[in-house]
Amino acid sequence: MRIVRAKALGFCFGVRRAIDMVEEAADERGHIDSLGSIVHNPVVVDGLVEKGVQVVGGLDDVASGTVAVTAHGRGPEITREAKERGLDLIDATCPIVRKSQKAARSLCAEGFRLIIYGETDHPEVRGVLAWTEGKGTAILDPEAEIDIPRRKVALLAQTTKSEESFAKFVARFVGHNIGRINELRIVNTTCPETDERYHAARELAAECDLVIVVGGRNSANTRKLAQTCADTGVETHHIERAGEIKSRWLEGKDSVGVTAGASTPDQSIDEVVARLDKLGEQLHAKGRRAGQRLQPGRVGA
Repeated sequence: MRIVRAKALGFCFGVRRAIDMVEEAADERGHIDSLGSIVHNPVVVDGLVEKGVQVVGGLDDVASGTVAVTAHGRGPEITREAKERGLDLIDATCPIVRKSQKAARSLCAEGFRLIIYGETDHPEVRGVLAWTEGKGTAILDPEAEIDIPRRKVALLAQTTKSEESFAKFVARFVGHNIGRINELRIVNTTCPETDERYHAARELAAECDLVIVVGGRNSANTRKLAQTCADTGVETHHIERAGEIKSRWLEGKDSVGVTAGASTPDQSIDEVVARLDKLGEQLHAKGRRAGQRLQPGRVGA
């Protein structure tokens, strides 16, 4: 059985940067708190807890005196409140998310009604909306009914969305609302590294009988990777840890592809490949023994 890794998979720049920042801070100070999970991956979160990074729900729960903003970013009120409380703030916001926040603030200051193509309950989207001071809305349906005062509209995207899906959203949104818009701004805030992983996932699915997608189930981009592969028609399984792989998935498979979300560590990917290799050898050995049993016996001379 052939095991193929996607050409692009695992940690992106923003995630690796955030993890490095909080690990360094925890090493220097012994213990820090994080406003939510640094990234959406349980393996990474568990590893950071062991290194002294404790996940908290809000500033009221901070006990260490140092708090980190996750790669997904937060609103400007967090910086102000942390300063008022005398807390040291480590801002691990992904640079691409920061670009989206700045664009949102600037566009709203110019009088635009900001529309984000994204999930309203995603921490990144909630953070970007906080920079709009109530002048932004997040939607996934381009034909959703929304208020457009002054007929000025700006469109952004959740960074984990693909360029292709954002382009389709923009086309349908404009087609549905063109009679209500006099001025339109479009800022492509999709992450190029994430988009690269979607393209690599489609290539992988085209050459494999089965695809294993590794990453947190609460990770938006990992779920999208799994959906991208499944949409090609190939059998796809989204897992968080190598132990979830079932040997029956591999029966009759000649090639198995492995890809991973942008918040998935190299260690998790390596463990998945190792387990696939082990299970593949076991199935091969089982098949060889079964074949030997079926061979007719020889009559001695």
